[in-house]
Amino acid sequence: QVQLVESGGGLVQAGGSLRLSCAASGMSIMLSAMGWYRQAPGKQRELVAGITIARNANYADSVKGRFTISSDNAKNTVYLQMDSLKPEDTAVYYCNRVPSLVYWGQGTQVTVSS
Repeated sequence: QVQLVESGGGLVQAGGSLRLSCAASGMSIMLSAMGWYRQAPGKQRELVAGITIARNANYADSVKGRFTISSDNAKNTVYLQMDSLKPEDTAVYYCNRVPSLVYWGQGTQVTVSS
């Protein structure tokens, strides 16, 4: 049974940083392309950062240069370092496979104040 547990969100001022973690169980992140998605109120969920099986990273234009995705295969964990945060980054952040599984974790709330 797959479980994805996101953590590390919180309230931060614009310009600040947060590091999100996603602990996976029931699946091996080594064998999957993984990504971080976010969903802001009233908007569709979007993929903002992905990492391929070869561990090449790619980013949405809105976060390029500010967010960094990484993974630790030994811990079966995916990370998202978020720097220079903006109020428009406010959303619930989720990790999942790319393309996504039907299952989603609970996500972690990120709120950026201006």
